[in-house]
Amino acid sequence: MFNDFSHLSYFITVILMVAGLFIVIARGNLIKKLIGLSIFQTSVYLLYLAPAKLLGGTAPILSEHYTIYSNPLPHVLILTAIVVGVATLALGLALAVRIREAYGTIEEDDVIAMSNADDHAEEKHA
Repeated sequence: MFNDFSHLSYFITVILMVAGLFIVIARGNLIKKLIGLSIFQTSVYLLYLAPAKLLGGTAPILSEHYTIYSNPLPHVLILTAIVVGVATLALGLALAVRIREAYGTIEEDDVIAMSNADDHAEEKHA
């Protein structure tokens, strides 16, 4: 399939992206949706990091011995994205715990049905 492995990271990125998106769309469990979002985020990290590293490139420190330098900016941005991703995942897990406490389940369909039933009950009392 591949003559060389120069585009292997892009292939893996696409597979992770499709898998993460499928998990988010196809699953009703909130924890599984959060895991799908994490897989999708990982694919975005790979998408940014794949072109950032040059073969034979070194850190951008000027020297007579090196002529090819790798760009450090994508690596720094991905470190920031990882921190934001972990914080987002923690918030999502905290919300899932609160939803479990309020509704007794973390299945999306059950939560929506209970919420709609609560709304209809309030409309009848009003």
